[in-house]
Amino acid sequence: QVQLVESGGGLVQAGDSLRLSCAASGRTFSAYSMGWFRQAPGKEREFVAQIGWSGTSTFYADSVKGRFTISRDNAKNMVYLQMNSLKPEDTAVYYCAATAAIQWNYWGQGTQVTVSS
Repeated sequence: QVQLVESGGGLVQAGDSLRLSCAASGRTFSAYSMGWFRQAPGKEREFVAQIGWSGTSTFYADSVKGRFTISRDNAKNMVYLQMNSLKPEDTAVYYCAATAAIQWNYWGQGTQVTVSS
């Protein structure tokens, strides 16, 4: 079992930066690939970024590539999402998730990010 708690959301202006954090419980944290997803009002949840168990492999949605960076600290059971050059269209609830194989089995409660123009 993995429990995930996100933090770091808030209200920022376009062009600003924000770093989201995800604290994970469980001794097997390093066995999971971790990801960030987001859901804007009236839209479906979408993939943002993923990082492998070792931290050496990362994947990004085209919409955030070059602006967002995902990282992890296995010693601290933490995952981060550094978001730079934020745009109003990045406004959403951001969720941390964990997967041991294919399905995203564990989800956090989400943290709101609002980017004003």
